[in-house]
Amino acid sequence: MSTNSINREANTDQESLIIPLLSPRRSLINSTSQVAIVGANVCPIESLDYEIAENEFFKQDWRSRGKMQIFQYVFMKWSLCFLIGLIVSLIGFFNNLAVENIAGLKFVVTSNMMLAKRFGMAFLVFSVSNLILTLFASIITAFIAPAAAGSGIPEVKAYLNGVDAPGIFSLRSLVIKIIGSISAVSSSLFVGKAGPMVHTGACVAALLGQGGSKRFKLTWRWLRFFKNDRDRRDLVTCGSAAGIAAAFRAPVGGVLFALEEMASWWRSALLWRAFFTTAVVAIVLRALIDVCLSGKCGLFGKGGLIMFDVYSASVTYHLIDVPPVFALGVIGGILGSLYNFLLDKVLRIYNLINEKGVVYKILLACAISIFTSCLLFGLPWLASCQPCPSDASEACPTIGRSGNFKKFQCPPGQYNDLASLIFNTNDDSVKNLFSQDTNSEFQYSSILIFFVTCFFLSIFSYGIVAPAGLFIPVIVTGASYGRFVGMLVGSHSNLDHGLYAVLGAASFLGGSMRMTVSLCVIILELTNNLLMLPLIMLVLLISKTVADAFNGNIYDLIMNAKGFPYLEAHTEPYMRQLTVGEVVRGPLQIFQGIEKVGKIVHVLRTTRHNGFPVIDEPPLSESPVLYGLILRAHLIELLKKKAFVPTPVPTGTDAFKLFFAGDFAKRGSGNGDKIEDLQFTEEEMEMFLDLHPFTNASPYTVAETMSLAKALILFREVGLRHLLVIPKISGRSPVVGILTRHDFMPGHILGLHPMLIRSRWKRLRIQAPRLFKLF
Repeated sequence: MSTNSINREANTDQESLIIPLLSPRRSLINSTSQVAIVGANVCPIESLDYEIAENEFFKQDWRSRGKMQIFQYVFMKWSLCFLIGLIVSLIGFFNNLAVENIAGLKFVVTSNMMLAKRFGMAFLVFSVSNLILTLFASIITAFIAPAAAGSGIPEVKAYLNGVDAPGIFSLRSLVIKIIGSISAVSSSLFVGKAGPMVHTGACVAALLGQGGSKRFKLTWRWLRFFKNDRDRRDLVTCGSAAGIAAAFRAPVGGVLFALEEMASWWRSALLWRAFFTTAVVAIVLRALIDVCLSGKCGLFGKGGLIMFDVYSASVTYHLIDVPPVFALGVIGGILGSLYNFLLDKVLRIYNLINEKGVVYKILLACAISIFTSCLLFGLPWLASCQPCPSDASEACPTIGRSGNFKKFQCPPGQYNDLASLIFNTNDDSVKNLFSQDTNSEFQYSSILIFFVTCFFLSIFSYGIVAPAGLFIPVIVTGASYGRFVGMLVGSHSNLDHGLYAVLGAASFLGGSMRMTVSLCVIILELTNNLLMLPLIMLVLLISKTVADAFNGNIYDLIMNAKGFPYLEAHTEPYMRQLTVGEVVRGPLQIFQGIEKVGKIVHVLRTTRHNGFPVIDEPPLSESPVLYGLILRAHLIELLKKKAFVPTPVPTGTDAFKLFFAGDFAKRGSGNGDKIEDLQFTEEEMEMFLDLHPFTNASPYTVAETMSLAKALILFREVGLRHLLVIPKISGRSPVVGILTRHDFMPGHILGLHPMLIRSRWKRLRIQAPRLFKLF
């Protein structure tokens, strides 16, 4: 291969990495309004205001608060955390109850027909019921709440990073997420309910934090303290932790998951509240599950906080067991990165189909459902029947919904091992794979067929227009090849095959999701086997290290494909070579401290900017000086109340009489006031507005010579939406421009400086020539 062809291939690969599913070329004018795929629809997105606007109005309102109001603020924070934990645990229990009963009823009816040798009718009932459930989930998602499609974790993670996507936390999205997830998981699609539970918990937290839903007239005035992005961000973080805790019954794992994967900002006070929230989830779930011990939950069965109990009082392993465990970690890293790569490609193909309209989205979901039903019903016929073991711990063969010994088409006294795995719910498949003292119950061919089926079906099922998670499918897939490795090692290892399945699940989770601490704790809480801690830690570290050499974690790839402007914690090396002055672009709209109403209205109607510098010029100051920054929402509120003056003179604190603190509070998930809805007379357009009392007089500013890397660190760590760039030398305009999160995106930077693309790839080729060839 020639050098030119290699360079062309490198440039093509680089473009595929930086261009998301939405790939319009960026212009030099970098607007703060962008678009991304939210759920299953293309929507405009904005940034969140985590910075406190310290204007005179805010300071006076803060000074007026008494001790009782401060106590109410703190008390309501903890009360909302309690409510989040209570509601999310109830939803999680209801989800499990519904899925197990709906899917269980389907498998019981199908099994009864199989017992009667009515195989054709059994397949018809099985496939039609799956199709109806999938069709129902896709229709309500596509027509009622497209933002509820997918797992929701990329959207929530982007929100906690400062990206505001419309509709992701609405009451409509919450209801459809719950109902759609139950329907999709019950339809035997290879999707999980853990990711949707994270989104559900975040929705509950956001709705409580905004005081309910104004559209449905469910609002509470005593929650006005939380109508800001900063407090709502903390509540959403607690909600995401509660979602994982409810999905896996893993309270500590839920806190660590929110810390390691979801949150971009963390502090000790938030850690305490998140831990309190997940503790409430654990207590409520324990109480509700105790009710099921008496058999009042239908087909939900028995169980406790431990979902997949593989406890062993005497797990012994020696040095000879380390090489196969090390191999599991390497395999998990390679397969995890391959899984992420294929899923990213499939999502891009699905996007081309989804762009054609809602009908194509629904048809795609139905096609995946039919294909899945054919595989799940047809593949067990490839497996030979096995005689029931004489020392089986449960009835063999199993007649009905679950168990290690599915009868399927086998004669009495025999079972179909592949049917025990594939013709089952995902949770029961994991239990069968994790089960101990079952080393001789599964054939090599059955485990291998099951692994390949899980690997590809989970990839094809994720991108449909329905709530779908990745956690459980990844666990099932990893457990299958983990058990296969255990079967290959055989008597050369002291570990049970069920323990190898646990390690395989850990390795695949680490290879695809790239988490370590939280996954380690979640797996321990899932399996109740603390003795496996050293081996699980080893597997996670190896799989993550190997997978990081190929691509990013699955949620980062999905966010990039959807077009979310996510700010990473690290900076790219080329950012050290650029200054903020070389990246910031205009046009810049500036307001005077006392500005004419007509100009404000014109600027707001002709631009979509959300922050505007305010400057003072003579006679208000000796020379042009930057006074501060005022937000678009605050300007619209001033215009709405028509706090105008006939002459350009300062109004001081007299303007405060027209406003309350709630007037400038952040709106909920619904759209706020728009400038197009306001009407003004010609006389009002000639009047003036004093912006000084409502302008943030202490915005964050950087000199135009600061490196882009340092500016990114400041922007992300503080949680800014706007970063003002001021000139290094006085005598020029007091402000050069405004940096937003889109100015830090690699696609924008490399579009302005295309020479960096070639130098970037040249450096990669020098440092890792072997890895370069793999791409």
